[in-house]
Amino acid sequence: MKDNICHHGCGTSACSDALRDHRPTYDADVVTKLRGSGAILLGRTNMDEFGMGSTTETSANAPTLNPWNTAHVPGGSSGGSAAAVSAQLCVGALGTDTGGSIRQPSAFCGVVGLKPTYGAVSRHGLISYCSSFDTIGPIASSVEDVAYIFESIRCTGEERASDSTSAPRRKVGSNFSSFDALRSRPLHNKHFGVIAEALGPGISSTVKESFIESVRHIESLGGTVDLISCETFHTGLPAYYVLALSQASSNLARYDGIRFGGKANMNSFESELDGFRGSALGDEVRRRILMGTYMLSAGYSDEYYTRAKFVQQSVCAEMRNYLSTYDALLTPATPTTAYSIGNTLADPLQMYVGDMTTVNVNLAGLPALVLRSLLRPDHPEDTYLPAGLQLIGSHFGERELLELGHIIEVCSRGSGCEFPDSQFLGHIL
Repeated sequence: MKDNICHHGCGTSACSDALRDHRPTYDADVVTKLRGSGAILLGRTNMDEFGMGSTTETSANAPTLNPWNTAHVPGGSSGGSAAAVSAQLCVGALGTDTGGSIRQPSAFCGVVGLKPTYGAVSRHGLISYCSSFDTIGPIASSVEDVAYIFESIRCTGEERASDSTSAPRRKVGSNFSSFDALRSRPLHNKHFGVIAEALGPGISSTVKESFIESVRHIESLGGTVDLISCETFHTGLPAYYVLALSQASSNLARYDGIRFGGKANMNSFESELDGFRGSALGDEVRRRILMGTYMLSAGYSDEYYTRAKFVQQSVCAEMRNYLSTYDALLTPATPTTAYSIGNTLADPLQMYVGDMTTVNVNLAGLPALVLRSLLRPDHPEDTYLPAGLQLIGSHFGERELLELGHIIEVCSRGSGCEFPDSQFLGHIL
């Protein structure tokens, strides 16, 4: 369990000193559902404080290390969950995704992560960062395991009293085919769109080459791949941060040492309140609260927040339009492989730009699945860090997305197939 999901009687601090002594008096809906399915809950996983970060380095605890190379971060904010699965400490873990916090660490740690459709999983019992984007989802070592966990935690209609944003949908099912049972071209008649802007400046050559290998693999399985252009792609990142930080400043106002958090000294209310927030909240959390408060202040809310909502509508409309034609959209999950520890702490903007391939999915409320993308044949294995392939699906299209991901995953395991000349590569090389 990520440390921002409430578990009755267990310390749930969102890895912040402000909630160091917090012991929930109830279980989150996802905890209740997992227990009802017979799951064994082993413990809590590290995260960036209140989900604000991409490395776990903003945690009030020590940062988590990447099992592939301990000189690198596992990603964030669900870095602890992804690292636990990657290190085989557990079968699966729950993370939360506000702007890519399941998908980015899954890519960095070489595991499978699913960001469900907003509303497909109840948020009741989740410590909020940005209420209109926060989504709970599973991380595991295979698509099939992710499907089992998602089927256990998805909304069924009983959650409406506790979470008005939940929306029950059909079952996902977990009856996936083995490699031997799949046809020679199991992706025949499946159409994929590669977002061209996701391969532009800022994407490292290692990630791009790995992504291309994965696309060639999809084509070898019979899939049709087109290069498409999303005009709103680059507007999504600034709009996301305006909306997310604005809502964060409101959600985190409750942590004042009086209603929630440690106890402030009431001898001097104003000075002690400022002192509590300054000592109990980390630098990144305070930075985001300040930016969000500024963007909601008088005279600026229309300039920032209202304009960002218009951008969100444009992003959603464009992606929905493409998904009416394609079975899934493809992008790299991250612009780079895992950062070295300490690289982004001194430059927060570098950390924010790392969300460029994931945040549009949250703006549109769509589901997305991340798999480990393929290694170029001549890549030196001793320097290898995983990269991720992101598949974006239609609203409440988790079943189709998981089926596509399963085929791609299973057919890449020792299939020994020769990749044909790629129609897609001619557009970008």
